[in-house]
Amino acid sequence: MTTIAPRITTVERHMLDLNGRNPHATPEFSWLMSGITLATKIIASYVQRAGLMEIIGEAGRVNVQGEVVQKLDEFANDTLRRCLGYRKNIGILVSEEDEEPHVIQEAESGKYIVLFDPLDGSSNINANVSIGTIFSILHRDPAVTGNDVKSQILQPGCKQVAAGYVIYGSSTVLAYTAGAGVHMFTLDPSIGAYLLAEENVKMPETGNTYSCNEAYEKNFPNGIRRYLKWAKEDGGFSSRYIGSLVADFHRTLIRGGVFLYPGTPKAPEGKLRLLYEANPLAFVAEQAGGMASDGEQRILDKQPTTMHQRTPLIIGSKNEVERVLTF
Repeated sequence: MTTIAPRITTVERHMLDLNGRNPHATPEFSWLMSGITLATKIIASYVQRAGLMEIIGEAGRVNVQGEVVQKLDEFANDTLRRCLGYRKNIGILVSEEDEEPHVIQEAESGKYIVLFDPLDGSSNINANVSIGTIFSILHRDPAVTGNDVKSQILQPGCKQVAAGYVIYGSSTVLAYTAGAGVHMFTLDPSIGAYLLAEENVKMPETGNTYSCNEAYEKNFPNGIRRYLKWAKEDGGFSSRYIGSLVADFHRTLIRGGVFLYPGTPKAPEGKLRLLYEANPLAFVAEQAGGMASDGEQRILDKQPTTMHQRTPLIIGSKNEVERVLTF
């Protein structure tokens, strides 16, 4: 008697399996997701061989964020634009690295907007620290016509259709949500496909780890400083900080705890980008049972006013984020 091996479930197959249970799980949306998976597989292969291919180091320019661009930043950005630019259901591409959005399809056919941070944590490339790609997907409003592209892009995070991230580490992992739980996939390099590793990932409701850059603690708001003092002296917490948002968030998603990047007098609005970093990770966190706040309101309720708007971020286990807010 022959036995049938367990079914192999890819990201695209998983999306189709949700058809009927999730309004966004359509063949059309699966085709969009295949552009993201293709791009990140290409990026992963270059990240793994970066030291052999002369693409480590600075590209010799500064981006719109005022940050020194790495060669891998440029490569990741170009790869995402190429892989998504030919998906005719995508109307607008918005990158953290670019000053202006790319309009690639008219509203009638290009119904989706894809926003992305092509290579989060790229300053850690030379140190061989885990880095990643973060993405957010919005619906284009068919009622908005003409050249008013910015109003299409500046939607609060609660209107996201889907969001997720890819982390390039000891293995390449993709986590995404389309509003029906968080699902995690691992890239199998032997067959070149992301395979389902875990469905309906849940973030622990509590955790005893905090993650922040304590070198700036003296510049943090008083409430955050009081929380850190409590966590170290009375809470029994340990500190874990990688300095790559994707890596810090991925650990928090799996093990629980809280990640903090508050504002400072030098950067009162914080340093993380609302559209490309905070919104997509907040969507993932909430779908996994976690929580995300800027210290005053829910991240997903914030109304963006500019494309490259920054925000403070407190994200992680629900009980731990709520505890921070009590301070």
